[in-house]
Amino acid sequence: MKTDIHPDYTFITVKLADGTEYTTRSTMTADTYASEVDSSNHPFYTGKRTMVDTAGRVEKFMRRYGTEQAKQAAAAQAEAEAERAARDAAEAAAEATAEATADA
Repeated sequence: MKTDIHPDYTFITVKLADGTEYTTRSTMTADTYASEVDSSNHPFYTGKRTMVDTAGRVEKFMRRYGTEQAKQAAAAQAEAEAERAARDAAEAAAEATAEATADA
């Protein structure tokens, strides 16, 4: 068997995001390891969503790299939203005109 082919397996101190520290063994060369995510702040364990993605990741991917059909569907959705916004603006203008004539 070859000698000196395995990395050193030394003790390190792991510091979790909530401040908890414990000692374990690792092949890392550093003496300490600071974790940014653990069970005290990970959304899976806490049940809280910290990041809200307005345009879903799948939709964003499909728009950027998806098939022509996905691109056409995204364009149709954008067009429908624009039409809805224009219709809402026209209705608001009509209501404002109706209120102005009713007051006069």
